[in-house]
Amino acid sequence: MRGDDNQQEGMFSYVSPEKRVPADHPLRPIRKMVDEILKEMSPQFAKLYSDVGRPSIAPERLFRSLLLQIFYSVRSERMLIEQLQYNLLFRWFVGMEMDEVVWNHAVYSKNRERLLNEEIAASFFARVLDRARPYMSDEHFTVDGTLIEAWASQKSFRPKDGTGKPSGPGGEVNFKGEKRKNETHQSSTDPDARLWTKSRGSEAKLSYMGHVMMENRNGLLVEAFLTESNGRAERDAALLMAEAIPPGKRVTLGGDKAYDTQEFVREG
Repeated sequence: MRGDDNQQEGMFSYVSPEKRVPADHPLRPIRKMVDEILKEMSPQFAKLYSDVGRPSIAPERLFRSLLLQIFYSVRSERMLIEQLQYNLLFRWFVGMEMDEVVWNHAVYSKNRERLLNEEIAASFFARVLDRARPYMSDEHFTVDGTLIEAWASQKSFRPKDGTGKPSGPGGEVNFKGEKRKNETHQSSTDPDARLWTKSRGSEAKLSYMGHVMMENRNGLLVEAFLTESNGRAERDAALLMAEAIPPGKRVTLGGDKAYDTQEFVREG
């Protein structure tokens, strides 16, 4: 006998999100560690907020939600907020009740910008490293860099002196025949972004350069760096990151052919 396709209008459940997440789910130990770190950082959070006014999004929840965005490669904060509407796993990790109202994505972005400054992010990362130290090599490391595309469109890359072809009715700009260089042009929406290409023949994009140093035992991240895009950025960032390696013993530092220069080898 064929069953009825009943359309459920509402939902009432006695089972909490905590009980719905499997006991062996990989996010469980991660959340435990993250909660310990955020508890240690609570005095730092308190200094960022006033004692009066409307309550903001809890900084602990902001951190947990941003980690989810990284773990699951959620493309935007708008999509992250959408996931929090119906994804019980996400709600559990952040610490939200099943029927709790989710924040507006614009409010979320403003709160995130105020919280995630360089000092707070570095403090969180340092505490994660302390817990990972027993699993990390202190002798063998690898550095690498990559382009990080800026949140700026190509049509925003305009001459610094205000000249250039005017934009069309829809904001389109015809760049045909116009030589665009970082020395003469810059983005009107992100002036620090530079037009750069990672390899010969590939498309030039407005971007920054991200740099990482990994230890070779388990491939754990030791240092991260963000710079403008230029021909020396990878080597300069590698030398700065290498300064974080504790002195006292001989270590190896590996890299691809972008680091194969006499100057870098000599200074390293």
